[in-house]
Amino acid sequence: MLKAVILIGGPQKGTRFRPLSFEVPKPLFPVAGVPMIQHHIEACAQVPGMQEILLIGFYQPDEPLTRFLEAAQQEFNLPVRYLQEFAPLGTGGGLYHFRDQILAGGPEAFFVLNADVCSDFPLSAMLAAHRHQPHPFLLLGTTANRTQSLNYGCIVENPQTHEVLHYVEKPSTFVSDIINCGVYLFSPEALKPLRDVFQRNQKDGQLEDSSGLWRGAGTIRLEQDVFSALAGQGQIYVYLTDGIWSQIKSAGSALYASRLYLGQYQLTHPERLTKHSPGGPRIRGNVYIHPTAKVAPSAVLGPNVSIGEGVTVGEGVRLRESIVLHGATLQEHTCVLHSIVGWGSTVGRWARVEGTPNDPNPNDPRAHMDSESLFKDGKLLPAITILGMAS
Repeated sequence: MLKAVILIGGPQKGTRFRPLSFEVPKPLFPVAGVPMIQHHIEACAQVPGMQEILLIGFYQPDEPLTRFLEAAQQEFNLPVRYLQEFAPLGTGGGLYHFRDQILAGGPEAFFVLNADVCSDFPLSAMLAAHRHQPHPFLLLGTTANRTQSLNYGCIVENPQTHEVLHYVEKPSTFVSDIINCGVYLFSPEALKPLRDVFQRNQKDGQLEDSSGLWRGAGTIRLEQDVFSALAGQGQIYVYLTDGIWSQIKSAGSALYASRLYLGQYQLTHPERLTKHSPGGPRIRGNVYIHPTAKVAPSAVLGPNVSIGEGVTVGEGVRLRESIVLHGATLQEHTCVLHSIVGWGSTVGRWARVEGTPNDPNPNDPRAHMDSESLFKDGKLLPAITILGMAS
């Protein structure tokens, strides 16, 4: 018996995802046609023996989240529940706070997934590795180039046993080219070190973190408080993947994640990809079109295009490397490139909307999306274009 926990954060997080996260909780933002965390749930539901999926976060359980949970339970025939934290508790605090819910029923192990990652989620392979060599913590890792590795949690492993010998979160100098993917498989005994951190925090009182903010005893950071402390003690191991992986921290990275997932659909969900048909629009590459969208036959779409519910695409429209959200209208002969068109927005006829892509270096197989901010040295950085809601 297995369970899965998806850490969805809260509204105080995801500031780099604004303005998109103003309209919908970031975990529900559509990537490749479905909410971001539906990709996680689909992967978990395919693991044999999965009994329950828990979402932990600090969002209010509003109507969109409740509606999504109900639909997910129906679609996957699995209990999918949301557990709301009383305060933001970090990446490990929610796991400890809701430990009784996680361990109810006596699961053999439970997956923990960060909501803001895009991956092919090799969960069954991780489970097989765990069963072959059981340990409290198994981390999913991938490789990055030397420069970009500084933006992630870095793992030094024993290449023979894959034990994690050293773990540093976002180091100031190069440590390793193996990085933490934010996907884990924990044994029930993995909660004991979290208890130790909680008790130590209680004893020490409130603590000041690296950003100068005070955090309560219930706040536990998996990466700094647990992984860094336990590395080299035979408790943490890493499973390396060469599959797709990217963080989703900004609008630009959501567009890149959409491209990765649309490519993955060739193997996992070919029915979601639109094929060229007589009398239909011209399709180039991987394109998702919601069944309720109306697309003129003279439109040219793709590659990497996702068209949401109730969208209208007029005659002669050219759409490429873009996401068009619910209820938007692209009037005749518009050209939209490297952009996200917001909910209910209208792009007028003959208009051209073009953003600046910030993709990983195609000549470096270990390159990833940079966790870019909007400004650097007081200057606005080039980025994809976002048309806000009903603009």
